[in-house]
Amino acid sequence: MTMSEQASYPVDETNRVKRRHDRGRYDHATVHALLDSAALGHVAYVIDGQPYCTPTLYWREGTTLYWHGSSASRMLRNLSEGEPACLTVAQLDSLVLARSGFHHSADYRAVMAFGHARLIEDQAEKAHALTMMVDRFFPGRTATLRPTTAQELKATAVVTMEIEKASAKIRSSGIVDDEEDYALPIYAERIPVRTVLGAPEPCSRLIAGTPRPATLASYSAGRLLGDALTDAYAMSYPEG
Repeated sequence: MTMSEQASYPVDETNRVKRRHDRGRYDHATVHALLDSAALGHVAYVIDGQPYCTPTLYWREGTTLYWHGSSASRMLRNLSEGEPACLTVAQLDSLVLARSGFHHSADYRAVMAFGHARLIEDQAEKAHALTMMVDRFFPGRTATLRPTTAQELKATAVVTMEIEKASAKIRSSGIVDDEEDYALPIYAERIPVRTVLGAPEPCSRLIAGTPRPATLASYSAGRLLGDALTDAYAMSYPEG
């Protein structure tokens, strides 16, 4: 484990877990592991006093997050000059049925990352980001593709945000009832929730004999999506 992974994000009123603070985590290792096991996040920001929250694919390099979209996107146009933003990720692990309505709950893992987002203007930085936009999820794939056109580069914008503060919140306790309620004849259970990959579906117009790249082996039927994404991240960023 590197020194950066042993570090923690600073904690203040912005990112402190206020309710059930025992579920809060601020260390890089926990926060980064949750970020790397997901692909879809939601970016929250404010434009002229109006809150917005936009779903987007994202990826991480060290303590820096990236996401992309159309150059015409309202979100990207307004996150171009160091605007405050918050990217959130949540994974649902179970539904919890208890013996009272109060204790019905869910097991989950979630991250909130705060920083100031800016549009990438430097062309070399943008080219690297657009490569990793693909290779973070599918290691080495960009080198096998036809080159990106100038128009495609122009039409795609990339935002970067240094994680200034972050917190993870994790519930994994399952069924927790008041002690006296365990004696009640009321059914209770935990329903596990998993996002599992299905069998790959090759393009119907694929040229006969075109092999599936070995680097996609992590994306096999029956695997958990989070495990596949974590493996892909480790291949693309072996230093973590």
